[in-house]
Amino acid sequence: MNDDPDRLLADAVREGVETFAVGAVVHDGDRVLLLRRRADDSSYPGFEEFPSGGVEPGETLPAALARELAEEVGWHRPLVRDAGFATWFDYLSRRGRRRSRQFTFSVGYDGEPIVLSDEHTGYRWLPFGELAAARLTPEVRGSVQRWAEAIGPLSGRGGGPASARR
Repeated sequence: MNDDPDRLLADAVREGVETFAVGAVVHDGDRVLLLRRRADDSSYPGFEEFPSGGVEPGETLPAALARELAEEVGWHRPLVRDAGFATWFDYLSRRGRRRSRQFTFSVGYDGEPIVLSDEHTGYRWLPFGELAAARLTPEVRGSVQRWAEAIGPLSGRGGGPASARR
């Protein structure tokens, strides 16, 4: 399966997707990083999510992912994605007018401190086995499940990369 960001974006445009977002399954062993949305957020208040956000016009997916990680968790370092993993889900924009797609990639944790923006009220590292109790949207839950099957604790590949696709 394809995990090339340029090709993923080109395929989405060809399919009629109008707006884009990126997200990262940030992992440390079998734990994943979850950020808690503000209680007053207009979309899924209090839910947990991956670091994620919109792709700006003309921005590449890797550049958008690096920017979102800088904005949401304070990481200002070169982004290194885990090769071989990309997944996505489609949704309607907040106003329900535009077909949107969030691409989710895998990023290993390197020990850099997490400094939250005011978009989130907290974060936690949750072992994969405890994700069932997390307050996640079905789309985010599906993305982390595909990550676990591809390169995470359920892959049976000893942590080696594999491709996953919706």
